[in-house]
Amino acid sequence: METALLSSLAGDRVGKQQAGNELYFKRTPIAPRSVQGAFRRFKSAVLWLGFVVYFLLPWLPWSRPDAPSQAVMFDIPGRRYYLFDLTVFPQDIFWLAMLLFMAAVLLFFATALVGRAFCGYFCFQTLWTDAFIWLEYFIQGERPNRLRLAREPWSHREKLLKVGGTRLVWGVLSFWTAFTFVLYFAYAPEMLGSFIGGEAAAAAYITTLALTLTTYFSAGVLREHVCTFICPYGRFQSVMYDAETLAVHYDQRRGEGRSGRVAARTGMRSNQERVDQGHGDCVDCKLCVQVCPVGIDIRDGLQYKCISCGLCVDACNTIMDKMGWARGLVRYDSEVNLSRPVPEPVKLHWKSLKVLGYGISLVLMTAYLIYDMGHRNSFEHSIQQIRQPLFVTLSDGSIRNRYQIRLTNISGAEERYGITSRGLPEGALDLGNFHEVSIKNGKSVIIQASVKLDPIRANQIHDFEFVIRTGSGVTVVDPVHFFTKH
Repeated sequence: METALLSSLAGDRVGKQQAGNELYFKRTPIAPRSVQGAFRRFKSAVLWLGFVVYFLLPWLPWSRPDAPSQAVMFDIPGRRYYLFDLTVFPQDIFWLAMLLFMAAVLLFFATALVGRAFCGYFCFQTLWTDAFIWLEYFIQGERPNRLRLAREPWSHREKLLKVGGTRLVWGVLSFWTAFTFVLYFAYAPEMLGSFIGGEAAAAAYITTLALTLTTYFSAGVLREHVCTFICPYGRFQSVMYDAETLAVHYDQRRGEGRSGRVAARTGMRSNQERVDQGHGDCVDCKLCVQVCPVGIDIRDGLQYKCISCGLCVDACNTIMDKMGWARGLVRYDSEVNLSRPVPEPVKLHWKSLKVLGYGISLVLMTAYLIYDMGHRNSFEHSIQQIRQPLFVTLSDGSIRNRYQIRLTNISGAEERYGITSRGLPEGALDLGNFHEVSIKNGKSVIIQASVKLDPIRANQIHDFEFVIRTGSGVTVVDPVHFFTKH
C-alpha cells in the first residue's frame, strides 16, 4: 500500500514536470519575408512619418523671447514645457491627465472598430521592430538568406560581416533613438556639444545608455515576445472585441472547401478543377506565415498574438492575383459577416452602443481640453491672510492686517502687473515699492501687503477688494476680509 502510494506520488511529479516543460519552448528566430501591397505601403508611410517627426522635432527652431528657440522642449529645472506656442506648467497637470485618458479611450475606440490595428501600425514597438527588420533585410538579403546565415557558425566570414554589420547598425539606431529622447529635455545644439565633450549631466549619459540597451533588446532581440508576453494589451484586448469588430481573418469556407487546402499542382491549377474535387482557394503556399512579424498562421483562426498589421492580406492577395482568382481570401472582416452564407462587402460597424459611447466621450473630452487651453488665464494669483498674528493693534489704536500676494506669470512672455485696492481709504494699503511689478514668463513673485485702519474705520470696513491689472489689460478682483478681533 505504502509502495503504491509512493509510486503514485512519483508519477504525479513526473507528469507535472512534463506538463510544465510544455509551457516552455526554444525560441525560433523569425525572419519575415518582404511583401508588397496596400497595407505594407501604409505601414511604411506611418514608419517614415513617425521617424521624421521623432528625430527632427528637437531640431525644429521656434522663436521665443525668453526661452530656447526649440519647438518642443521639456525644461525640467525651469518647470516649463514648451510645445510650439504653448507653454505648460506643472499646475497644468490636469491637461496631462486628460490626454492620457483620451489616449486610452481612443485605443478602446479603435479596438472596438478594427481590433489591434494600433499595434499593427502605430505602436512604438512595431515601428522600431519594423525598422530593424528592414535594416536586416537590406544588409542580409531576403528571408532564405537570413535563415541560412542564422545556421552558419560565427567563424563563417559572410555571417561575421553581414550579421555583425546588422547588429552594429542596430546599435547605432538604438543609440540615436535614445539620444534623441534626451534632446527633448534640453536645447538640442547645446546638448549635442556638451554630450560629445563629456560635459553633459550624468542623467543624460545614464538615460542614453539605458534607452539604447532597451531599444536594442526590444526591437532587435525580443521583438514579437514584447507583444506576446510583455505588453498587457494583447491579453486584455479580447474584452473589447465583439462579433462585428473588424480583424484579420482567413475565409475558411472559401480556402478549405470540402476537402481542405492543397497545393496548386497539375490538375489543381484552375479554379474549376479545384471546385470539382472539393478543394478551396488556399494553395498552401505558407506565404502568409512567412511575412508575419509575430510568426503565426492566420489560417488557424483569430489569435491574441495577431497584431492586425495586414501583411498576410497583402501576401495572400499577391498569390490570388497570380492565380487569377478574386482577392480577399485573407482580409479584414467581422465574424458576423464571415458566418453568413454569402459574405457581404466589408464595412465598419460603428452603430453599436459601445463604439458610440467611446466616440462621444472622445469628442467631448477633446472639445473640453481645447476650450480649457484656449481660456487659460495669463497669470495665476493667490492672496492669503497672514495669521500670526491675525491683526495687530498699534500704539495709536489703529489696526493692521497683513496679506501675502503671490503672482505667477504664465502668459508666455514677460508681463507687468499693477496692484490697487477697492473699498479702502487712500493711504490705507501699503505695498512698499511693489505697486507695480514686472515678472518674467514662468516666474513667481510674492508681495507683502499691509492694510492699516484707524479704530473708527476699522469698525466700519470688514471687507475690501484687491485689484490686479496686467499690462495687456486683464483685470482680476479678489475680495478679502479685514479682521479686528479673533
